[in-house]
Amino acid sequence: QVQLVESGGGLVQAGGSLRLSCLASRSIFSINTMDWYRQTPGKQRELVAGITSGGSTNYADSVKGRFTISRDNAKNTVYLQMNRLQPEDTAVYYCKARITGYMGADYYNDYWGQGTQVTVSS
Repeated sequence: QVQLVESGGGLVQAGGSLRLSCLASRSIFSINTMDWYRQTPGKQRELVAGITSGGSTNYADSVKGRFTISRDNAKNTVYLQMNRLQPEDTAVYYCKARITGYMGADYYNDYWGQGTQVTVSS
């Protein structure tokens, strides 16, 4: 199990930057993937960026070139650096950890943080 706490959200003008942090309650060294999602009212939660334990990253097309995900295993923290923010980036941002294992069959468990609000004004 792992508890996740996001921070770093806030209000920023279009074109500005924010860095979100996701602090885990235990070592993230062996956590297979850690992702950032976002959600706006009435819409499904969408994947923004992800990073594997090996450091491979993936991004939604809408944020490529503007957002960067990174992890600091020593600090049990995953970051999302968001640059050139646009009003359409306004959402609640969530951190997710996926832990996989094998017990007769492959399984995985997903753990979510409580979210942090990002608001971008035009």
